[in-house]
Order: sequence, then C-alpha cells, then structure tokens
Amino acid sequence: MKKMISPSLMCGNIFDYEKTLRVFEEEKIEYLHIDVMDGHFVPNMQFGTDTIKQIRANTSIPLDIHLMVEKPEEKLEWFDIKEGEYVSIHLEAGVHAQKCLAYIRSKGAKPMIAISPSTPICMIEPLLDDCDGILVMTVNPGFAGQKLIPACVKKVKDLRKMLDEGGYSHLDIEVDGNISFENAKILSDAGANIFVAGTSSVYKKGYTLAEGIAELRRSAE
Repeated sequence: MKKMISPSLMCGNIFDYEKTLRVFEEEKIEYLHIDVMDGHFVPNMQFGTDTIKQIRANTSIPLDIHLMVEKPEEKLEWFDIKEGEYVSIHLEAGVHAQKCLAYIRSKGAKPMIAISPSTPICMIEPLLDDCDGILVMTVNPGFAGQKLIPACVKKVKDLRKMLDEGGYSHLDIEVDGNISFENAKILSDAGANIFVAGTSSVYKKGYTLAEGIAELRRSAE
C-alpha cells in the first residue's frame, strides 16, 4: 500500500503555521493531521471548529481529523466535514460508532475507527465494513512527546494480518504516537501505511521541515 505522511499540526509553532503549510504543500504531504481534544476523553484541549475552518481555507492538503472527544455522534455536525478528508472517531468514546462512520461517509469523507493502546483489535471487527481504515494509537492519546508502547508494534502486525486474511486488505492502518524515523520503519514493516508525524520526525530538532519529511519517507518505505 502507498505510504503516506500526515503531520500533526499541533506539534508545530502556531506563529509559523502559514509557512509550515506552504512547506507541506511543496513537499506533497498527503494529509494534515488535526487533533481535536475535549478535555474529557483525553486530559488536554486542542483545535476548535473555527480554527479547523481557517486551516482548511488556507491549504489544499486534505485534513485528517482525529476526534478525541466524548460522544462524537453529538458533535460530528460541528466540523463541516469535506469530501476526501479522513475523519477518525474513537471506539472507546461512545456507543454509536456505526452511526458516526455512516455520517462521515455520507459527507464524502473517509471514516476511520481509532483505538487506544489498551483496546484489543477484536473489538473493531464488527466495524470493518463501515470504515476505510483504522487509526492505531501507539501512545495513550492526549499529549505529544510520549514514548511508543512496544506492544503496539505487534498490535499493528496482528491487525494487518487480520485485515488481509479477512478480505479487508484495502483498509489503511494509520499509526499515531512517537513516530520517529526508527519507529516508522518498524511500524511500516508491521503493516502500517499512514504515519502521523510529530516532534519525533517532521518537527524534530536539528532538521528543517523538508529534511524531516524526506527522512521519514525514506524510513517508512
């Protein structure tokens, strides 16, 4: 499957966003990862609806919206979801996952189910027909700068096997959390194909954005 990069905008400097977006466009970044946190599902807050609209209006890169919010079924309409965007909801966040995924698809977007490190992959089997991919958190959601949980590598490998053997080989596996150059290689080999890039790679100190992107692409391939 095509290997794609989705840089997490929250890891950048807010005062450099315009310049950052221009670099991402020049480097043909596939998606722009937008973390939405409500302070309840995760102990942090990030990116409100108005900010997302402004980001969307100022770049040609499709968004990859990661909703870390409680009861996403009550909030999806807030985000003016656009055709071609990825939108992830957490399995652990509500009881109406299929309803949410169907709504996302009705907007022409690509629905994804996200799972935290402690959630077993068997929990998502009933949802595979309803989504275009699975976002596997490789750290506990909420904060940048954490270390990858080693068990998540096997989780990705097992998920890829489950998908391939079950007739779902077309589904993407996105990984999010401490996606360093080294970890991107390991997770790519395990079966991931979308890499959420943050302070461990694209925004890594000592690298320009373009250098970080190039190194991450080499690692993921």
